[in-house]
Amino acid sequence: MEIFPISLKLQQQRCLIVGGGHIACRKANLLVKAGAVVDVIAPVIIPELSLLVEQSGGQYIASPFSETVLATPYRLVIAATDQPDVNKAVFEQCEQRNLLVNSVDDIPHCRFMVPAIIDRSPLVISVASNGASPVLSRQLRTQIETLVPHGMGKLAEFSGQWRKRVKAKIANPDERRIFWENLYASPLKEQVFNDNLAVANDLIQQVLTEWTAPKGEVYLVGAGPGDPELLTLKALRLMQQADVVIYDRLVSAPILDLCRRDAEKIYVGKARSNHSVPQDGINALLVEYAQQGKRVCRLKGGDPFIFGRGGEEIQELVEANVTFQVVPGITAASGCSAYAGIPLTHRDYAQSVRFLTGHLKEGSPELPWNELVYENQTLVLYMGLVGLERICEQLIAHGQRPDMPVALISKGTTPEQKVVIGSLADIASKVSDNQIVAPTLTIIGEVVRLREQLKWQ
Repeated sequence: MEIFPISLKLQQQRCLIVGGGHIACRKANLLVKAGAVVDVIAPVIIPELSLLVEQSGGQYIASPFSETVLATPYRLVIAATDQPDVNKAVFEQCEQRNLLVNSVDDIPHCRFMVPAIIDRSPLVISVASNGASPVLSRQLRTQIETLVPHGMGKLAEFSGQWRKRVKAKIANPDERRIFWENLYASPLKEQVFNDNLAVANDLIQQVLTEWTAPKGEVYLVGAGPGDPELLTLKALRLMQQADVVIYDRLVSAPILDLCRRDAEKIYVGKARSNHSVPQDGINALLVEYAQQGKRVCRLKGGDPFIFGRGGEEIQELVEANVTFQVVPGITAASGCSAYAGIPLTHRDYAQSVRFLTGHLKEGSPELPWNELVYENQTLVLYMGLVGLERICEQLIAHGQRPDMPVALISKGTTPEQKVVIGSLADIASKVSDNQIVAPTLTIIGEVVRLREQLKWQ
């Protein structure tokens, strides 16, 4: 993050705009809406800008920019002239005085940026791109405008009127957050939107009077194979309201960034021969935090019920009488095969698909080899990279032809996705040659031949 977003309170604060044209007028309009007192220094000023200055209680200084004007203790300064040398001079003089300064469309000479704004006062939403793409910021603002009802401003103002009373009743900040979240999901919101404030006040008073500390809950959430856009809507909602996030090695960083920013995050990743936290410890953590009244998101790569040990975890929750929800995720087989352009089934190549774990116990394969040697079947191996050579040998030994196509998909659905194609006879030798690393999914079957025709990534 190259810029630090803040919201400035500028009511009755004196601000300076250098420049008297239309660009200066646009900036002055924003400052006046925020309650600032606006001074303008410029040889000439357009009538619209002059009216804004008068409206704010500021003054117009009819002269070119001079550093002497900065003797006034301004909160911030905006350079909005069409003369780069003047804007640069304004920036340099402000820097010497530790004044916040913005030079319009001149990124090197800005100490702050003016974002695209969605105004639902007192709720204000801003979108900024660090000056890299103002047009994109404005387009995003337009999209967000359609998603945020105008009544949201009324709801924010209504909430502010009750904030002290809610805080006095509910001292615990985590509980207060749950109170407000539940309230915003209730009929109260529509009552405020429709200006039925008497009804809304009765509703919030009733909820506040009857409030009791909430019980903890666990959300077992499938995060999918890596691309954050493959998350379900429910997964995203629960991730953003959880107090604690317990996540594993297969959860990508962009997905973790979508969790509530102030949630406690606990890494319990497991790699081969290196378990950060053993499974029993993870189960105990889920119970412990839930019993403290926390909302716990157990975030797992892929789908929690497909080689994700989700069943083991909720068994522990059931025994401890902990409430839970399960949110399915796109499993690696579906996500990685789709992003690699390999359909798992096809009328001409495979009428069935089988998901298997490639983990070998004590060096001995536990797979039903005879059932796997079938021409019109697709095999999908999770976690099979380490035992890949042994698996290929066993399939060939049990009758599968050595030239059966195989695909390795490393870090599927992410920008680092890598796909290597081979056969049972040679795929193991291609792992090191192509620097294939975990997590890697293995697909075995005739459908692999379709990749050259269907790949779209």
